[in-house]
Amino acid sequence: LWDLPDVPGGELPPHLQLQRTRVLCTSEAPTYTENIQYSGAYALMGVDNSLPFDSFRENFRVEIVSMDEHDIEFDLIGIDAAIANAFRRILIAELPTMAIEKVLIANNTSVIPDEVLSHRLGLIPLKVDPRPFSFMSEHDEPNEKNTVVFKLHVSCERKGSRKTVKTDELKWLPNGSELRLETERPNINSTSKIQTYTSFNCSQDSMPEFSGSTLRPTSDEITIARLGPGQEIELEAHAVKGMGKTHAKWSPVATAWYRLLPEIALLDEIKNKKAKELVKKCPQKVFDIEDAGGDGIRATVARPRNCSLCRECIRDEEWEKLVSVRRVKDHFIFKIESTGALPPEVLFTEAVKILEEKCENAMA
Repeated sequence: LWDLPDVPGGELPPHLQLQRTRVLCTSEAPTYTENIQYSGAYALMGVDNSLPFDSFRENFRVEIVSMDEHDIEFDLIGIDAAIANAFRRILIAELPTMAIEKVLIANNTSVIPDEVLSHRLGLIPLKVDPRPFSFMSEHDEPNEKNTVVFKLHVSCERKGSRKTVKTDELKWLPNGSELRLETERPNINSTSKIQTYTSFNCSQDSMPEFSGSTLRPTSDEITIARLGPGQEIELEAHAVKGMGKTHAKWSPVATAWYRLLPEIALLDEIKNKKAKELVKKCPQKVFDIEDAGGDGIRATVARPRNCSLCRECIRDEEWEKLVSVRRVKDHFIFKIESTGALPPEVLFTEAVKILEEKCENAMA
């Protein structure tokens, strides 16, 4: 059987190799990721479809495309969709961060109900590194190791105009809560320390983890409320450490998403009038025109990463024979947008550590 000319030995024919490594897009059907993962898929052709660890270690790469204070875009090359999705889920749900959990309202005469105001405060992203803090259980007392306290006290004059309250009014209290416990019975003769809603043993700004830094919201321009003449808000907001799988307010990313790398191939030369028509068909400006010498002009694929897989270039049957739109199965364009607590590259590094720990626990 192996002597027959139409049965390859040791390598896949081009159409099967393309099916194994690419996701093909058609003008009618949406695209999806289908990986042929089992090792014996092509055993009759003498091809080993398994992924040895040594091969994975040599071929896997992370290439940073762009990075700034809040966003990072990078390529994950040589991995399966399951691993890329594991990173995404860890970034969204399993990386801890700090968020306002308890709001103590001393006075609120605004039109916003107390519970709505508390919900708004909880969703404000905080520029607080969660790593020095510990998780707080139901039986723990709020202290300098598990709680960050902010104070908000604003009012609008009776004869003044309406006032917009923004996050720049939230002030960090490094010594903890300033509100007296409601159950406290003041004793004039007592010299003991007044009990508040926190039990700080020292000031947080004296701790080496926060030396020279100020804990605050990531943006000073987030609107909390609007006060009318004579209205006032006085409260304390206590932030604790948590994870996004408990509540979305603890998610450290605004979004974390990925997509397969688009790959555009011209199956034949497209020249002159057809080339100009192809350039106009693409809304993402993927194609460009170059000089073809004495043959006029021809179309080229200039910016394949810009492709959004809208399939406008292959919408007609005639164009589907000239242009092939594909996606590379093991090449992911990954983007992380941080809420500001930690830089995006640090978030990805922490996600790698968590995935590594999960793998070690699974093998134990």
